Amino acid sequence: MLELTQRIDSSAQAGQVEVYDTLTLPYELRIRGRLKATTDNDRDVGLFLDRGPVLRHGDLLQANSGEVIQVCAADEPVTTAYIEDGLPLGRLCYHLGNRHVTLALGMDADGRHWVRFPPDYVLEELAELLGATLTHHEAPFDPESGAYAQAGREHSHGHDHSHDHGHSHDDDHNHAH
Repeated sequence: MLELTQRIDSSAQAGQVEVYDTLTLPYELRIRGRLKATTDNDRDVGLFLDRGPVLRHGDLLQANSGEVIQVCAADEPVTTAYIEDGLPLGRLCYHLGNRHVTLALGMDADGRHWVRFPPDYVLEELAELLGATLTHHEAPFDPESGAYAQAGREHSHGHDHSHDHGHSHDDDHNHAH
């Protein structure tokens, strides 16, 4: 079994790394840091990655033995809501986001804007009320990474909230008049 332990910056390594195999996973498995899976060429792999960052379509993972595996987003059941650009799109994203729904955003080849989310009849009804036309189908689900992502990519967001203020508050003022 290949042990995938390291993420490789795919944007910096584009065209420079030989991909040994691909690993196609649905979104619910790409959010996990620990996973046993089978590659697209039937090789057993184990993911031993830092927790937090979501695996994105096109991400590269390196095994401790050197092989590089490329992650692919699997086709899975989704609802795609097509809606007019501008305020209608913004309103739909606001209301879905306000319900903490994981969303993918895009535009098709015809220039139609869409919002994609896992099937849910309540959310679908809301999208229709806001003017969207819905399509139920299978497609890769690679949602937006969130407000704390760096340049559109997931990253670990840990920092210390304690602040050391090393200045003196010794206000020894002489107010002799």
